[in-house]
Amino acid sequence: MTLDKHLNYQTILDGLGQGVLIFDSDNRLVVDNLAARSLLGADLKLIRASGWTAAATLFSVRTTDPDDNVETARRRALDSARPVRFHIYRAGEYVPCWAAAVHGEGGEVFTMITIEVPDWSAMTDILTQFRTEVQNAAESSQGHVNLILQSMKQPRAGETVEQLGRRIGGFVQLIATHMHRMQRLMGLLYRLELIRTGRLPEQLRQERRRINLEDFIEDLLEGLDEIRLLDPETETQDYRGRIKATVSGSLIVSASPVRLTIILHDLLRNAMMYSMKAAPIIIMAQASPQNQSVQIDMIDEGYGIRAKEFERVFAPFQRARQPQILGEFGYGLSLYLCKHEVEAMNGKIWFESEEGVGTTFSLKLPLWRDDASSSSSDNA
Repeated sequence: MTLDKHLNYQTILDGLGQGVLIFDSDNRLVVDNLAARSLLGADLKLIRASGWTAAATLFSVRTTDPDDNVETARRRALDSARPVRFHIYRAGEYVPCWAAAVHGEGGEVFTMITIEVPDWSAMTDILTQFRTEVQNAAESSQGHVNLILQSMKQPRAGETVEQLGRRIGGFVQLIATHMHRMQRLMGLLYRLELIRTGRLPEQLRQERRRINLEDFIEDLLEGLDEIRLLDPETETQDYRGRIKATVSGSLIVSASPVRLTIILHDLLRNAMMYSMKAAPIIIMAQASPQNQSVQIDMIDEGYGIRAKEFERVFAPFQRARQPQILGEFGYGLSLYLCKHEVEAMNGKIWFESEEGVGTTFSLKLPLWRDDASSSSSDNA
């Protein structure tokens, strides 16, 4: 399809949902669009008058990380052929932005800044769900506590101590289930907050470590005995007995150990929940020398995902609608969070699945580099 020659490029820019600012080589603002005018308001007048100097000043407010500011992003963008991500602080929130170099026909190099319009729908959804979960947990737990107190004060006629203990134990288990789910939801809320406020990249930079993957996965599996991976309503099972891990060679990755543990726990939880109790789960790790990364595969022989529902997998609050999956308790948020967290560690996550056969989730993480420039280049 040929673009209509009478279609004005400014009309195209004004139709975008992202704010666009373009500066020439003399640091003058030469292009802006409707979204930028809405996002920046009166500040845009200053930028039009003073050019890049005003923009750099306005966009550096409350940005303390030198690797995540507009000046650094611009410098990296002009030195490379790729857009560079950074954040600005506007109206009480951190807004994702991109800096990119645009080459004109006459050889002049322009700087293009795009400002995303924050979408807080996922945060709003989880806060609504969190309030509902807390209210339900509080009401249900109080009801169960009242029943426990009543049972202790007025035991049933002929009821033995053992029978009373079992009945009270049932109430206690229900309370424990509510508390477990609320605690899990609070963890998901915190992870989503880090993403939506733009604090995740900085936290991951601080947590970044040299990880020996063979030792890490061995420790991960041993630690499964000490945590509750599945929902309390799920039948108790032997976690470790189902899992076989194979790590090829000495693989050293660059990642946050805390975040990688959370991500692998989420993938393991899904593999266990959405497969038969005795079905094996395989964790494989091997180097990908072509692009200096390590690939980790989580392979199950579970229910699989219908092809028509693939697009729902990494969407927030979306779950596959197969009966076996809907029968398990979940929020439909963990894979959405995993995707953002893996990508924030300069990685990639994807999956392959066939209904009735199984699913493989794969993620790639960068190999650790000992050179001093690895920290800055990883963020480019």
